[in-house]
Amino acid sequence: METTVNVRRYRPSDEEAVIELWSQAAKLAHPFLDGEGEGAREAKMREIYLVHAENWIAETPEGVVGLLGLLGAEIGGLFVSPHAQRLGIGRLLVEHATALHGTVTLEVYELNESARRFYAIIGFQETGRHPDEETGHELIQLRRLA
Repeated sequence: METTVNVRRYRPSDEEAVIELWSQAAKLAHPFLDGEGEGAREAKMREIYLVHAENWIAETPEGVVGLLGLLGAEIGGLFVSPHAQRLGIGRLLVEHATALHGTVTLEVYELNESARRFYAIIGFQETGRHPDEETGHELIQLRRLA
């Protein structure tokens, strides 16, 4: 059975569902980051990213399953609930970003192999690398042409 997925703008009433989704997905994607998905990183998510980024939600009849945070044409965050991964939701959100902005960019941790595979499959190409100032872990800069 195929589930209908709707992409819509984030609303403040989504905050708790989005934080729960983000926390679970971030811990899974970034086990190498101390305190990922909680504490100071959660506060930054609530107080900065959910307030200042252009956020989009992927939602099924069961609830929120994905979050796309845009900073202009840069994907600042892409998170899919662990139970909804590998169902096309991440691709749908990237397609939404591309429809809005054409060419999009993002950064991904070198150690996040699952995300790196996903981005390669959907057409992102590496444009550079640098250490993350906050964590010291290597970030890979990627771009996907419209």
